[in-house]
Amino acid sequence: MKFLLRHAAIAGLAGLTLAAGAARAEKADQDKPVNIEADRVSVDDVKKMQTFEGNVQLKKGTLVIRAARIVVTQDDNGYQRGVATGGANGLASFRQKREGLDEYIDGEAERIEHDAKAEKTEFFNRARVKSGRDEVRGQFISYNALTENYFVTSGPNGTRAKPGSNERVRAVIQPKNKDTGAQAQSPADAAPALKGADNLSPRKETAQ
Repeated sequence: MKFLLRHAAIAGLAGLTLAAGAARAEKADQDKPVNIEADRVSVDDVKKMQTFEGNVQLKKGTLVIRAARIVVTQDDNGYQRGVATGGANGLASFRQKREGLDEYIDGEAERIEHDAKAEKTEFFNRARVKSGRDEVRGQFISYNALTENYFVTSGPNGTRAKPGSNERVRAVIQPKNKDTGAQAQSPADAAPALKGADNLSPRKETAQ
């Protein structure tokens, strides 16, 4: 995952912001329809809300979300927002192709919230995001496809873990530009520097 740092000492950090210039989502997905499969569905036309349950799969272009339950709401402009919960080992999963590359961003968490309008995906509890051989884990991960930033914290909902907690943000970063005869990365492909999240404020929970 080329958005992940060049600095090695991140395992003890409570929160961090990662510039993700090389990890763009597939742009063509924005204009694709949403297709959903499930064992059962309930529809509330007044609230513009649909609840899908049982082996649910949501697809929008290259974007695929799998979960035990997905609740989809739609605003007046037709933009959808999905909240996925549960799945294998209690985790919902996320996958989306990277722009211009034959590579995917994969993620999982107990709850995944995807906002199609803001092009933002958030992962809550036991969160993990992986691209290539690089991987980051935390209790909260937010990915914004518009600003191309990741934000990862060791505590829930964008907070730091409590003092004395064993929770940490953890990452596995594979070496780049090894002397193995491979071509050097261009500046556009180089991994940007890590930025520490100095001022973290708790994320307010929103009703599903």
